[in-house]
Amino acid sequence: MTQVNAVKTRIALIDDHKLFREGVKRILDMEDGFEVVAEGDDGQEAVAIIDDHNPDVVLMDINMPNINGVEATRRLVEKFPGIKVIILSIHDDEAYVTHAVQTGASGYLLKEMDADALIDAVKVVADGGAYLHPRVTINLLSEFRRMKTHGRDGGEVGFKEVEYRKPLHILTRRECEVLQMLADGKSNRSIGESLYISEKTVKNHVSNILQKMNVNDRTQAVVEAIKNGWVKVN
Repeated sequence: MTQVNAVKTRIALIDDHKLFREGVKRILDMEDGFEVVAEGDDGQEAVAIIDDHNPDVVLMDINMPNINGVEATRRLVEKFPGIKVIILSIHDDEAYVTHAVQTGASGYLLKEMDADALIDAVKVVADGGAYLHPRVTINLLSEFRRMKTHGRDGGEVGFKEVEYRKPLHILTRRECEVLQMLADGKSNRSIGESLYISEKTVKNHVSNILQKMNVNDRTQAVVEAIKNGWVKVN
């Protein structure tokens, strides 16, 4: 019987730190569903590299000589509207994240990420979702809660305060705990250690949460949970 090879997610890696790039490539190459098809060390090269190799996902360093990762992302999105870019950064400030997302990035990872976060991010973004590093998520959402909107008459309208309540009408008690920890910016590993369960079990809980809340990724789940008062954000 002829075995049909599974289609792999094609990845381009753009980062001017060769040692870091080699470490990321090694992690990705160990994953059966991934294939690193191109590498580069300059944002200026990015358009040519993507044009030549047609990857599904681009991992892009934010700080590079000549052209930084955000500007390179803007150029890529303009030329290849369907391209999916994950920014790699040392900055967790919401201003950097907002700028990157507004430019067209589908994900934002801190370089202190562990291997699981990198793999999760690539899978989520390749499937059409969005992925933010857990610490970035909580910073961004905290800023979101502080923002003010403006009414049509120009007067300031604050976000409505919502009474905290667990969403037990759709989630189990354990899933509520996991959702709260997602809002706290915890990784799957950290959640598992806190609840004394395996990372695989955490991933199953997260998958159930996304399905029940009808959202595509953990970031959307946390945003919806905050809007509905299902989690506490300090």
